[in-house]
Amino acid sequence: MTINTSRRGFLKGAAAAGAVLLVGARPDGALAVASSETTQFNPFVKIDADGTVTAIVKHFEKGQGPATGLPTLIAEEIGLRMDQIEYEFAPSNPQVYNNLLFGPFQGTGGSTAMANSWMQYRQAGAAAREMLIAAAAQNWGVDAAGITIEEGIVKAGNQSAPIADFVAAASQLDAPAEPRLKDPSEFRLIGNESVRRKDSAIKGNGQAMYAMDVHLANQMVTMIKRPESKGGIANGFDDSASKEIKGYISAAVLPNQAGVAVYAENTWAAIQARDALEVDWDMSGAETRHSDQIKAEIMAALDAEPAYNVNKAEVAAVAAAIDEADKVIEKTFYFPLLAHAPMEPLNCTIEQTAEGDIVLHDGAQMPTGPHMAYQQIFQLPPEKIHIKTMLAGGSFGRRATPDADYQVEAALAFVVTDRSRPVKLVWTREDDIRSGYYRPAFGHKVRVGLDADGNIVGWQHQVAGQSVIKGTPFESVLVHDGIDHSSIEGIADSPYAIPGMALGLTDTPKATTVLWWRSVGHTHTAYTMETMMDLVAEAAGRDPVEFRLAHLSDSSNADQIRKAAVLKLAAEKAGWGNAPAGRAQGIAVHKSFGSYAAEVVEVSGDPEDGIKIEKVTCAIDCGIAVNPDVVRAQMEGGVGYGIGHVMRDQITLTDGTVDQFNFPDYEPLRIGDIAAIDVHIVPSAEAPTGVGEPGTPPSAPALANAINALSGTHVAELPMAENGISFV
Repeated sequence: MTINTSRRGFLKGAAAAGAVLLVGARPDGALAVASSETTQFNPFVKIDADGTVTAIVKHFEKGQGPATGLPTLIAEEIGLRMDQIEYEFAPSNPQVYNNLLFGPFQGTGGSTAMANSWMQYRQAGAAAREMLIAAAAQNWGVDAAGITIEEGIVKAGNQSAPIADFVAAASQLDAPAEPRLKDPSEFRLIGNESVRRKDSAIKGNGQAMYAMDVHLANQMVTMIKRPESKGGIANGFDDSASKEIKGYISAAVLPNQAGVAVYAENTWAAIQARDALEVDWDMSGAETRHSDQIKAEIMAALDAEPAYNVNKAEVAAVAAAIDEADKVIEKTFYFPLLAHAPMEPLNCTIEQTAEGDIVLHDGAQMPTGPHMAYQQIFQLPPEKIHIKTMLAGGSFGRRATPDADYQVEAALAFVVTDRSRPVKLVWTREDDIRSGYYRPAFGHKVRVGLDADGNIVGWQHQVAGQSVIKGTPFESVLVHDGIDHSSIEGIADSPYAIPGMALGLTDTPKATTVLWWRSVGHTHTAYTMETMMDLVAEAAGRDPVEFRLAHLSDSSNADQIRKAAVLKLAAEKAGWGNAPAGRAQGIAVHKSFGSYAAEVVEVSGDPEDGIKIEKVTCAIDCGIAVNPDVVRAQMEGGVGYGIGHVMRDQITLTDGTVDQFNFPDYEPLRIGDIAAIDVHIVPSAEAPTGVGEPGTPPSAPALANAINALSGTHVAELPMAENGISFV
């Protein structure tokens, strides 16, 4: 991952009524001065006349921690306690609040929130600090070099005052173009184990406002009647039975005919009225395949010549080296479709103001998407569209679709009304599991050859599956030479030094709407790479840790050094090789989103009577751990998400219709499924990298390797519960 740490200019401004210090970046990155809070230049830091400091958070909060992490950076640089800084979510404005790693696009994803904000928010805080100090120096007639800010108090010798005393004067000063950033030796908050999340209290006491909590005056609730299979379109409907439901208002075919919007006074009435609605569907263009057909297509592609030679290898030479090897290890893997299943189902609320502006209330993961879509739907300029970002109860990628699916659905349901009443779109969990977006199905076929000394002489790796990026607006930017890198990430860029690697890729037809899922391609590439490393180590008669380290031995390669270090830490903390009697351990290590994660899973029992996951030991190198408490929580969540899905989850199709409907048959991880998770953070001076996703990729292969070590059963097709493994 390339991290943009270029310095950007800053601005300051004073509100017309009452002094307000605003510090932030101008769209072109240059220094600018504004005289009013209403200026087009928006801040990252806002300090009111009473000294209240607010961080303007450009990444939305779905549980991963930016509402704590970004304020931490600002509080550190200014010199505040964490209880002295507030936060609010930034408005939709990609010119100012763009994700520096996404280009001119405002959004949260790819574990980039801290990585792209690290320098930007520190500089904003540092600029605010220097302006307050300069104002104090003028007021007190002292040298600014002798002034500090500690816990919100400006100090110089015997003089001290709260920062509120200097906001008015500071707002009239020019912002420093290159403010001094604190040295890590000065950090009091960054890396502090005692710093806790800013949003924990409100989530615990019910004050937190999620998108689902929005209830506007006179609003209608709409739910969409969708076809059983993707691709069906609505020709018309009969709402005779729906009219008998108390609270039912009306129904309308969406302009794109993708479904019928049912309007009611409340959610329950909308559910009942939708169930009673009879729709005339045209299913001639709908998906009709079964899961076994989809799997067969993928397996056939693995046996054929790949469409793309990803690393331009001499395939024939690699195959010949493997054929002539002393030992050949060969495995074929299959990964089914998976749902995201966030705890808060999809929803958003849309209204039109008296001035004709459109306002969307949403847990907006990628606000630029719906903002652009709404310009077309409502034929309005961007400044007439406003997105109020709310908290979201999870996402795992689901709230960030290339086509802004549910936000567009809400707009279409709203545009066909007279717009006099706000419309709240609500999806049930059944809607999302049966009609949503899915982690694509993938297959891998791997052949590895070893010489007489147990050294790899060739590694032939075929990948086939459904591209996430092709066919989307991102294809022109993210697909190169026909290759969707997200399909082979974790293999093509693996830090392992593997001789004779040949990597091929073939895209197969999409069975339904596919989407990035927590850790994207790493969710299947890590499983394949790390279970194969174990199988090859076993064939070579070598310890799995030692074998991996032998392929991470280049002391000049930073990737290998960091991956080896995190592997050693996890093994050490787990007591590798010293599992209690009746237990076995499995290990996996993987780099994703700029971070390195290694995990050891310890299990007991047996596949027939039930495997018990006794403990997971995780080591993570994510650069500087800004908030260690948040990092540990994200690792724990990532471990649980990865393990929970490979244990028993899959999405299957019958005649193109999804078979699963809710948690009874798409069962999430239960709290008792893993007895303990122990997380260790590698101390680092490197710039921060991702933590939202890197905990997921190594978790499943570590579990698979532990089961293999315990029973000799290697699971190559998922989920495990459908392929010979039971759990207790």
